[in-house]
Amino acid sequence: MNTNRFEKRINITSGVLNKIAGIDRIKGQWKGGLKISPQILGRLKTSVIITSSGASTRIEGSKLSDEDVTRLLRGLKTNSPKNRDEQEVAGYADLLGRILDHYPDLKLTENNILHFHSILLGFSDKDTSHRGKYKTSDNKVIIQNDAGQTSVLFEATKPYLVKPEMDVLMRWTEENLVSGTMHPLLVTASFVFEFLAIHPFLDGNGRLSRSLTNLLLLRAGYSYVR
Repeated sequence: MNTNRFEKRINITSGVLNKIAGIDRIKGQWKGGLKISPQILGRLKTSVIITSSGASTRIEGSKLSDEDVTRLLRGLKTNSPKNRDEQEVAGYADLLGRILDHYPDLKLTENNILHFHSILLGFSDKDTSHRGKYKTSDNKVIIQNDAGQTSVLFEATKPYLVKPEMDVLMRWTEENLVSGTMHPLLVTASFVFEFLAIHPFLDGNGRLSRSLTNLLLLRAGYSYVR
């Protein structure tokens, strides 16, 4: 798999560079201008997990509001998720919490990504057979219009090509993040695009891509509150 195609997809214009510069100015202001107590930091982290878990699953059809997510996560120790929406929120929140706690030590490796997928689907008994494993059958990305009609947006990478393509993508991403030859926002965006084009799992690709986006941004210094 030729990594040159990754760079060719990235169209660096003056507008893109201006937006990156603006984001980095805000990042610097947050880092330099805030001193947050551990107690407030803990509450902000909880808020991030709630709002991100709700938004990430609503993108894919979940009906749970942020208030519903808050109640669900507070009661997880005593009550198991009752339906698919709750299972997806619980899994996403679990994974995001672990990423926020341990991101400095989490590299983009096959073992980590498979483990993340297992955590993401950890509350769903229906996904036991394939969680933590690359897909073994073809999958397609389907879109639905307002009238309820569906169509195929694209057909993802064939199962037998998933591992080699993922290996190359992860290596390219890590090398560019470490070397600093390309801005980390461009590397992250490119990784997510290619990851979703591969669609390496039978289910959970969108939620996992958003979790990995958080991981890569945190590793690059884009803190969730500071």
